[in-house]
Amino acid sequence: STHMTDSSTQVAAPASATAAVAAPAPAGEPQAPAPAQAPAPAPAPAAAAVATTPSINSDGSKKSVIAQFVSGENSEATGPQLELALDTTSTQLEELINKLLNNEEPLPYAFYVHDTEVKEALPKDKITSEEEIVKIVYVPQAIFRVWPVCRSTGTLTGHTNSVVCVQFSPTGTQLASGSGDTTVRLWDVMTHTPVKTFSGHKDWVMCLAWSPDEKYLASGSKDGDVRLWDVAKGRQHGQPFLGHRGFISSIAWEPWAANAACTRFVSSSKDGSIRVWNVNTHRLELSFSGHTQPVMCLKWGGRGFIYSGGRDRVVNVYKAATGQLLRTLRGHAHWINAMSLSTDYVIKTGPYDHEFHPVTSPEEAQQRAASRLETALAQRAPGASSPAGERIVTGSDDGTLILWNVDTGKPISRMTGHQQQVMSVVFSPDGRLIASGSYDRSIKIWDGFTGKFIHTFRGHVGAVYQLSWSADSRMLISGSKDSTMKLWDLYTMKMRVELPGHADEVFAVDWSVNGDCVASGSYDQTLKIWRR
Repeated sequence: STHMTDSSTQVAAPASATAAVAAPAPAGEPQAPAPAQAPAPAPAPAAAAVATTPSINSDGSKKSVIAQFVSGENSEATGPQLELALDTTSTQLEELINKLLNNEEPLPYAFYVHDTEVKEALPKDKITSEEEIVKIVYVPQAIFRVWPVCRSTGTLTGHTNSVVCVQFSPTGTQLASGSGDTTVRLWDVMTHTPVKTFSGHKDWVMCLAWSPDEKYLASGSKDGDVRLWDVAKGRQHGQPFLGHRGFISSIAWEPWAANAACTRFVSSSKDGSIRVWNVNTHRLELSFSGHTQPVMCLKWGGRGFIYSGGRDRVVNVYKAATGQLLRTLRGHAHWINAMSLSTDYVIKTGPYDHEFHPVTSPEEAQQRAASRLETALAQRAPGASSPAGERIVTGSDDGTLILWNVDTGKPISRMTGHQQQVMSVVFSPDGRLIASGSYDRSIKIWDGFTGKFIHTFRGHVGAVYQLSWSADSRMLISGSKDSTMKLWDLYTMKMRVELPGHADEVFAVDWSVNGDCVASGSYDQTLKIWRR
């Protein structure tokens, strides 16, 4: 048996570090946290809390190492140093850390050695010195699991042109779609029937954005109009927001953590302009300059900044309160098509965690949203000594992605590997991974803190248009020009299931934040709902 000791206690590790403590999960399934095991009947002598030399095989090779658990959240050592067998599995490490932390119920963790995740056994190639005390960094995982979608449960018809955008509301209870037929539609996800059709735009609806409190839905069209729809009343809220002279490329709402009333949103346009609007007064509050070509992507971040990327190859950072241009980030050689923030998921879900406890007032919602946002901003990379803060990643026509340090204005990493334009880039909900989709038909996974390349998913035979994560960050779904969607497993790093069904290109996909279902929109003029 492997044992832990300190000056006053001796804690038995789960069974032997060289033997399995739980049956392996079925192929393609992530391993669930293993139940706590009773100590072995006849434990071997305990390893010293500070061991001096690892065990050696007869041929001179190591069969064990001296290890120290380190928290990935604050970089502090947890428990004593341990002698662990080199074939110790992640499941056994999970049991050990749950015992060390005295968790009443086992919680899931991910483990890293020299920035390499421990999937099966400790990475021997990363342990080079016999004298090395191996730091095993542990990071909490989502305590809930989202079921993989595997079948279409309904086809939503009614649009008479391509479905360009689909988006679930922040609680995942409502679904909106925008189409080339100039309409915006609301759908009942359970009955697969239309709830309301909003008409008013005179050209293709290019983008949608729900207000954080779900009262309003904003839409932008190819004719430059921005319109606001009152969801409860089922009608347009006031007159169109006019001023842009080109198609609307993106809309983003001020985070609930910054504005309890949810009264402001920002829009960007092909004309290069960025405008902040007030819902109550229906007036323009701020107009930003700085781009010399069309603005293609836009985010309202959690630190009081608005980020924009455009065809002029730069990312501009504005102060949301005043519109002041704070910084211009340069590095891409071609158009910037996509952008994502490490705080995207927390900003979208606001006060709601996976249990979706109701809020009783806007003030309570703002307080809870601010607390969740503060936790996200305090997140650290495994082994890092300081918070990573709000990170931004951009994807470009030059085939590269750049992970930016907003405070210095310099790239943390230039991520290369795609052979054609990058059309979609998204941080995982926990902020630890980045996924990118490209016209080269591949999907790449990157480290969300360092930009380090992790894996390439291949399987699509057409361009990858859009990606969406499951709420637990364990799965990713992609929509493609080849008319299919594919579900990818981030534990096994393999395709989990192919989802055919659309008759033409899949332009839009979104996974509901409650994990219940996925929605897709296609050139075939339909939406589909996918469930487990």
